[in-house]
Amino acid sequence: MNRKRIVIMGAAGRDFHNFNVAYRNDPDVEVMAFTATQIPGIANRRYPASIAGPLYPEGIPILPEDELEAIVRDRWVDTVVFAYSDVSHETVMHVASRVLATGADFELLGPRRTMLASRRPVVSVCATRTGSGKSQTTRYVAALLAERGLTPVVIRHPMPYGDLAAQAVQRYTTYADLDRYETTIEEREEYEPHLDAGRVVYAGVDYEPILRAAETEANVILWDGGNNDFPFYRPDLSIVIADPLRPGDERRFHPGETNFRLADVVIINKIDTADRAAVDAVRASVHDLNPTAEILTARSELTLVGPPIAGRRVVVVEDGPTLTHGGMAFGAGVVAARRFGAAALVDPRPAAVGSIRDVLDRYPALEPLVPAMGYGQAQVGELEATLNAVDADLVLCATPIDLTRVLSLTKPMTRVRYDLVEAGGTPLAELIEPIVRMARTPVAVGTKS
Repeated sequence: MNRKRIVIMGAAGRDFHNFNVAYRNDPDVEVMAFTATQIPGIANRRYPASIAGPLYPEGIPILPEDELEAIVRDRWVDTVVFAYSDVSHETVMHVASRVLATGADFELLGPRRTMLASRRPVVSVCATRTGSGKSQTTRYVAALLAERGLTPVVIRHPMPYGDLAAQAVQRYTTYADLDRYETTIEEREEYEPHLDAGRVVYAGVDYEPILRAAETEANVILWDGGNNDFPFYRPDLSIVIADPLRPGDERRFHPGETNFRLADVVIINKIDTADRAAVDAVRASVHDLNPTAEILTARSELTLVGPPIAGRRVVVVEDGPTLTHGGMAFGAGVVAARRFGAAALVDPRPAAVGSIRDVLDRYPALEPLVPAMGYGQAQVGELEATLNAVDADLVLCATPIDLTRVLSLTKPMTRVRYDLVEAGGTPLAELIEPIVRMARTPVAVGTKS
């Protein structure tokens, strides 16, 4: 049979989902390879046969994106499918130009082809850029649903950086589950706050069985998006977070603009730290690109947990993806250090080791801080060594997790907590009322097409 030959470009998330829902069981298509980028150490693996299905008894190779042209040429590829997020529109077209120059077609798969339908009402929380405030918003919406007597189950956008076969369907309820699945620091940042609130979290690789498992114990599915990707499930209420610290990015980044145009609700977050003109610019974008969307404003409220930082020299640890492909030069930790009177932000660069030093060298515009990179035990060890070597009084940790669970630090640590506080617009408690009614109406459950 003359099957159409495809390569899927990704970053261990959307790429696998697109394969599972669009190509896995298609006898007219042969996926020759995945390519991988953005995340360290996710290439040179295989997508396992146990997930890939009977058409792929040997699985599918996952190769570095740098080898794209050679892969297309050597494997006689017909079409390259672009399937990762938080990249500028210009970057997408540069990639498309690389592909077209090989003679192959370039393709994007849309929501209609890739969103799965749930038997439960679905609320999605997505964003225009990574680091806009999805996680705090998901926690806030989960609490609102629970206050109404519902049982939301969180399904998190994939981060499968280890054994893909073992990670096909993951269910988290305790910290022991985090250890059992050998989760990275990035994964823990997303899961731990939900576990602390007593909520069940699902994630993994294969998102249809994940959904069906979650539906057995939820009356609302809460999609917790990753980067600025659009949801894997068809939402009944789409909430999108826009970041006025990066005004205009809602128009410039893929697929964040898609989210922005699809949103039922746009929350302009961080109004307490952004310029008024930037907030107004994002609001104008909503009116221009999605005039029917509800517009809310919110603050990202900071609190400290641990020893006081006033007058002390601190080394700041921030969320990694926000500072790397998210393009931010600082995060909540730097804001908190200045707001709460730290004497100095100690520059970690002279003390950085290994891959942490490489990341800081790659992003010279970063303010004095350490991205919380931890995609494997070696990198976790380098993060620990860097923080311990910095000549500071304490670690100011602005990741959502307790780093002392995974690092042995030689100096005290203060955590920065950041929570969504609504500031204007129709309250979210009112906007979720249709979801509450759907969840409480047996006729509505199980009837979605």
